[in-house]
Amino acid sequence: MEIATLRDGRSVEFLPDKIGEGAMKDVYFTRDCAAVVCFYKDPKAATDPVRLKRLEKILGPNNPTLPKTQGGAARTETEAAYYRGLYCWPTGIVVRPRFGIVAPTYPRHFFFQSGPDFIKGKEKDGMRFIGPKNRTLLEKFAPAELGDFQKYLGLCIQMTRAVARLHNAGLAHSDLSPKNVLVDPTRGVSIVIDVDSLVVEGLYPPDVAGTKGYIAPEVLSTLELPLDDPRRKFPNARTDLHALAVLVYQYLLLRHPLDGRRVPNAQTAEEQELLGFGKEALFCEHPTDARNRPEQQPYVPAASLGGMLADLFQRAFVAGLHVPNDRPSALEWVRGLVRTWDLLQPCPKPGCAAKWFVLADPKDAHCPFCGTRPAQLVPLLQLRRERAPGQWLVDGPLAVYHNLCLFKWHAFTDVLPGPDADRTPQAYFALHQGRWILVNQALESLTSPAGNVVPRGQAIGLEHGQTFRLAQGATGRSVAVELVGR
Repeated sequence: MEIATLRDGRSVEFLPDKIGEGAMKDVYFTRDCAAVVCFYKDPKAATDPVRLKRLEKILGPNNPTLPKTQGGAARTETEAAYYRGLYCWPTGIVVRPRFGIVAPTYPRHFFFQSGPDFIKGKEKDGMRFIGPKNRTLLEKFAPAELGDFQKYLGLCIQMTRAVARLHNAGLAHSDLSPKNVLVDPTRGVSIVIDVDSLVVEGLYPPDVAGTKGYIAPEVLSTLELPLDDPRRKFPNARTDLHALAVLVYQYLLLRHPLDGRRVPNAQTAEEQELLGFGKEALFCEHPTDARNRPEQQPYVPAASLGGMLADLFQRAFVAGLHVPNDRPSALEWVRGLVRTWDLLQPCPKPGCAAKWFVLADPKDAHCPFCGTRPAQLVPLLQLRRERAPGQWLVDGPLAVYHNLCLFKWHAFTDVLPGPDADRTPQAYFALHQGRWILVNQALESLTSPAGNVVPRGQAIGLEHGQTFRLAQGATGRSVAVELVGR
């Protein structure tokens, strides 16, 4: 057993056998395997004042996994605990026997639990779930690990929340990629790793340029310029936004947004890649330039994910592809994904690999992954908020399915589905004897279309064209019901 001494005087026992290494660090398990000790390979790391100050910022005032009462950036311990689940955030600086950090071990479910030896026990980096070859491999050897579309949408929400929180704290990851964002599609969760080299905006520059396929075009097209050339572009929060959009697109549509049929005119494969992902990068679903359409035909288009995500992809890969300031923020991605979650529908086809789809077009409801249509009419609720007494504004749709739960953020305009949100179901929907109903569980002022308060345990039948209140008061929402899909 070896001993690591931390900067704050603590001692940590770690196992002598190295369990892995990256470009910058050697990694060892602590005695209880609950954490890892990571030693920097660069012998100059211990005397690098920039690295030390950056780590101090990351572990202290910029740390979203630590509440402000303990010197971190989270408002409350509840918020800090939520974000501890979204990152493997460093917890200490090692000074002996070598310079390094201590960080939590990834939860067990981020390692493959099934499959043959070449799969089982390996980290669930996102590339194992993206692209037809990798998915065919998992379908053959570890189908239980694949997950479904709903789970991919859920892990994208977690991933974008993690990045949004970094940016809100004045940090940038600088190397977002499937290697640094592990995913578990069986649970719909993700975790951001390698956060010890974060860019502290305005203070500490990045250590790396990024990962192939996720480097922003402006960085890739200036890589060959000298470091001190003013035209040279470096990773920052805006380049994170390019990589984030690529990851969301890949997890939801299982292909790279810039990798299509077009082959740039260049002499070598390396030059083709530099052009195709850099200066000449072209969205494979560009609305007016079809040269780089996906090789897989037919393909599921981004429009099938609904108008909110389709618009974000257009902004990220058309308007913002070569203009970094035009890219959607991480918070916009969170909002768009959460709103899209409210449009999910289970696919009625038992053998559908996706199992879920987005009700993108109420007039043409079908699963884009297998073509199956809903077996019955789907209630589409238009949530509404009261701008002034008697003046209602549409505040987003909610597509209903059997056993869907309603939460406080659906019923009240001043409740958001964030880390501190109350996740107690307030009501649920059911298809009962061929009729859709809403069963009240905890709403105190659910009001029927006739104006009567609906007690807990009682239900409202959902009929086309009716309106009713989910909650009374200035922040209570009402809904308008449509039956769509056939």
